[in-house]
Amino acid sequence: HLLGMRTPTAMIVGLVLCPCGLLLTLTGTLAPSWRQVSLIPNQPIDLVLEQGIWDICREQQSSHDRHCGQADELGYFEQVPVRVAQGLMPTSLVLTLLGLLLAALGVRCWQKEPRHLLAGVAGLVLLLSGLLSLVPASWYTHELWALPASAGSMLVVGYSLVLSYLGSCLEILGGLALTLSFHHCCKE
Repeated sequence: HLLGMRTPTAMIVGLVLCPCGLLLTLTGTLAPSWRQVSLIPNQPIDLVLEQGIWDICREQQSSHDRHCGQADELGYFEQVPVRVAQGLMPTSLVLTLLGLLLAALGVRCWQKEPRHLLAGVAGLVLLLSGLLSLVPASWYTHELWALPASAGSMLVVGYSLVLSYLGSCLEILGGLALTLSFHHCCKE
């Protein structure tokens, strides 16, 4: 009875996708693995550097010896894509929370009818938050091989970057689903 017959499918889709997107982008923002640097010259062969937007960790794969808070000797954190991600990812998270709050108020199941206008506005906010996290993830990916690293080392995409991408896409889809509520306002 909670979501009953009165809650439109698009709203339910939005309310399922957006919290999932939030969890993924939150993990992507906090976990230090946007990029993995391996096969670094003059370093142990099994050493991997994991670079996030806030931290750099080094791990010896053979012993699983992991140390975070590594010195940024190459000016990685000074790079524009990293700076942009540091600004936009938290902004996106705040907007997502705001959008979910608005969506909860708009879709309110304890009322007879959902508030379509409010749900539509929530959809726009969530769509924007998804775009705000998609921009740094895309830009970082584009610049991944250009960001400073020891010459000759191997660079690969880290899991945090993948999660940020997926989270952004879920938020965008969920936001779009909720914006369909505007269609209902127009009919009224």
